[in-house]
Amino acid sequence: MKRIFSGMQPTNRLTLGNYLGALKNWVKMQDEADTQCIYCVVDLHAITVSQDTAGIKTATREVAAAYIAAGVDPKKSIIFAQSAVTAHSQLGWILGCMTPLGWLNRMTQFKDKAGKDKEKASLGLYGYPALMAADILLYQTTHVPVGDDQKQHVELTRDIATSFNIHIAKKDFFTIPEPVIMGDATRVMSLRDGTAKMSKSAESDMSRINLTDDADLIVQKIKKAKTDAGVVPSNEGEYEGRPEAKNLITIYAALADTSKEKVMGEYGGQQFSAFKNALSDLCVDKLSPMTTRMRELMADVGEIDRILADSADKAAAIAEPVMSDVMDVMGFWKRP
Repeated sequence: MKRIFSGMQPTNRLTLGNYLGALKNWVKMQDEADTQCIYCVVDLHAITVSQDTAGIKTATREVAAAYIAAGVDPKKSIIFAQSAVTAHSQLGWILGCMTPLGWLNRMTQFKDKAGKDKEKASLGLYGYPALMAADILLYQTTHVPVGDDQKQHVELTRDIATSFNIHIAKKDFFTIPEPVIMGDATRVMSLRDGTAKMSKSAESDMSRINLTDDADLIVQKIKKAKTDAGVVPSNEGEYEGRPEAKNLITIYAALADTSKEKVMGEYGGQQFSAFKNALSDLCVDKLSPMTTRMRELMADVGEIDRILADSADKAAAIAEPVMSDVMDVMGFWKRP
């Protein structure tokens, strides 16, 4: 069986970029034959940067609600909070003890998130790739859907798994996962800077469309999205060196399930004001039902908690036997 594992942090609100770059593809994957999908809310990773715990439970529920509103079906896929399955932390520690510092030093995301004052960064932020490896390996995952910026972590996971298999288990113990790089819409860029990825943590809220934004706010953000003085490009050659133009065309094509060529064929040569009106209508049409569904789910916390608890049981049923085997391989004492 093909087993998919992926997750998002419950930090800030999920954006259009999260939907087009991941959630939309997760929904397609759950309907593939002989495939089991495990989609995690990685709350343990969320505390590597901030320990503001006041809203983490609500944020976890909101991310789970976004998964479901986007079309991830709890009857087909497992949707759970990472911290609810303690084997994640347990295996993360074991793998962390076996991961050379040299491997971690190559991880570019630590440098990006730690910033200039890395001496104040937490041990968790530095070592979280080992926890990410545990997340994946714990389920004997075969495929991990990621964007280009996360491919490096899957490659590290493969290195850790191979090292464990050769030097510790001395057999094929962990499945070596394959990265699945998402399609063209993976790189949804900021509405304020076409060279920067749309980020849920960016300082300006106008740089992104949140999945919780109402129709009026979506229209306002797209209307104010940065463009240049030219008209809408008619072909790929015309949007080279015009990142904002390319970004809006990419967003339209991804939302409409069509090609950028067809979008440019329809709107090429027009003023951006007209194209933004069409893009606004499309965004509202596609995202409003999702936003409404999220609000319905968040109004029934008991149902969200039931889904998370039921899925955590399913996840634990897969993870705990693997963790038990790891304990045996490591030679640890286990409770009778």
